[in-house]
Amino acid sequence: MTAALNAVIPAAERCPSYYSASLNQETDYPTLQGQVSVDVVIIGGGFTGVASAVELAERGLKVAIVESHKIGWGATGRNGGQVTGSLSGDGAMRKQMRNRLGAEVDDFIWQLRWRGQQIIQQRVAKYAIHCDLKHGHLHAAYKPSHMPGLQADYEEAVRRGMADEVSLLDADGVRAHLDSELYCGAIKNNRNLHLHPLNLCIGEAKAAESLGALIFEHSEVLQIVHGANPAVITAQGRIDAKQVLLAGDVYHKLEPQKLKGMIFPAMGGIVTTAPLGELAKQINPHDLAVYDCRFVLDYYRLTADGRLLFGGGCNYSGRDSRDIAAELRPAIERTFPALKGVPIDFQWSCAMGIVVNRIPQLGKLSDNVWYCQGYSGHGIATSHIMGEVMANALTGSLEKFDTFAACSHIKVPLGDVLGNPMLAVGMWYYQLLEKLR
Repeated sequence: MTAALNAVIPAAERCPSYYSASLNQETDYPTLQGQVSVDVVIIGGGFTGVASAVELAERGLKVAIVESHKIGWGATGRNGGQVTGSLSGDGAMRKQMRNRLGAEVDDFIWQLRWRGQQIIQQRVAKYAIHCDLKHGHLHAAYKPSHMPGLQADYEEAVRRGMADEVSLLDADGVRAHLDSELYCGAIKNNRNLHLHPLNLCIGEAKAAESLGALIFEHSEVLQIVHGANPAVITAQGRIDAKQVLLAGDVYHKLEPQKLKGMIFPAMGGIVTTAPLGELAKQINPHDLAVYDCRFVLDYYRLTADGRLLFGGGCNYSGRDSRDIAAELRPAIERTFPALKGVPIDFQWSCAMGIVVNRIPQLGKLSDNVWYCQGYSGHGIATSHIMGEVMANALTGSLEKFDTFAACSHIKVPLGDVLGNPMLAVGMWYYQLLEKLR
């Protein structure tokens, strides 16, 4: 670990990741004490909660965020930093939403697919958020059987007006972009983004605060009060509101009667190497983010200071891996032989909220208590899309919310006991199919 980054890691308050070590500015919001009244109180200070708060505050509502730890503490501040149009559960969405949307379902999903990039770029520009935002992404074929799917995706993108933003690469084309023999083709997409997610979230929280939002850290919600006058209660305070939005994803145990067995944690591992110097330009000269086509995939990109940030694998037990660096080093060296033996400065895990059918879960727990969760590993773009959808719903425009809320979800009995084993079996099945493709 380099001394410059090591010096700014907040003591024991955040996951010791590359992101926490390279913050622009640490947060220092107060703990909720006493009673506060607002229009909307949001439980959860990750992307869903913060993005919703910005949307609502921009519309003139008085908003409060209550977070158990620090803003961006969970998956928001620990993920791979890729903002892509790979909307989770799009196939299941298409099947379920067709009854409601008819022939318009394909256009609805396509437009939704890219809305997150638009929101993030506009917000970064509007509030001058420094988060290492860059364009460019490769969706790479790990073997020839992946190419027909990429071909179809490329043709749809061209048909829908993205010809200037996408290109279909063969093996030689990929090698012109990456110093790797691993891939036989890829889609290069310049609409997709990559960035420093924790700096983005904290920048958005500052934007919400500048618009009058109240933010409370280290303020775990113990109870949601339903009824005509809803509220949230913490150990030291209470927030009364007209509406409540539960945006804690997989990190809370609130409202178990209705939400238990709907979403489950899957643990992903990420590492970051020491700065690579000229090697960074050698292995990834166009500074692209990359992920491959497998069910359990590898994903990686360069950081602003020339490190390789690499994630892969997935642990569906819900428990952390013991040595993430040891698990991912073979994949790094297989992808980039030039990095054999490279020092790894940071390793950490990220708990992703997995939904069985992969469709984000939006709904109401009572007349004025809402929830939004479950992005199944595609959280940066999707959380911003859903932040807009939820802000629209809370201010009276329910069309998109109702479309998602009408989707049916599998609720696993004894969720904490059976949910993760069921996911593990399902993923084993899909991995087996992958080997046979």
